Amino acid sequence: MRAVVQRVLSAEVSVGEETVGSMGRGLLALVGVAEGDGEAEARALASKLVHLRILADERGRMNRSLAETGETLGVVSQFTLLGDARKGRRPAFTEAAPPERAEPLIELLVERARAEGVAVVTGRFRAHMKVSLCNEGPVTLLIDTERRF
Repeated sequence: MRAVVQRVLSAEVSVGEETVGSMGRGLLALVGVAEGDGEAEARALASKLVHLRILADERGRMNRSLAETGETLGVVSQFTLLGDARKGRRPAFTEAAPPERAEPLIELLVERARAEGVAVVTGRFRAHMKVSLCNEGPVTLLIDTERRF
């Protein structure tokens, strides 16, 4: 699984005119599921997101996690993170898992994060979403469960 993780002051996900997810401070993760990913990767990414120490402590240093602060995790499925644009001008998405395999893994990631006591908001799988956010820092990280980067 691959994620772009941003520390945010706020974020909102809408589908059409409907707001489907809204949050204050925390981490917003855009998550792509790769072909071959399974439950182990979903659990590992959930744990990484919950315990990633990039939130500010009392001195303003990146030293706290969602588990410590009680802030919110936003999870938005985004297959385009698996796009390969090395050749030509149109990306190939052959590394992305098909929706019927990806959706249960996104749901498992959300379930595992909630089981660790973190509030989670989500987008809507397979919907054309609009994501608005206020990145704090800015702090943005790339995470890949296969450790390709």
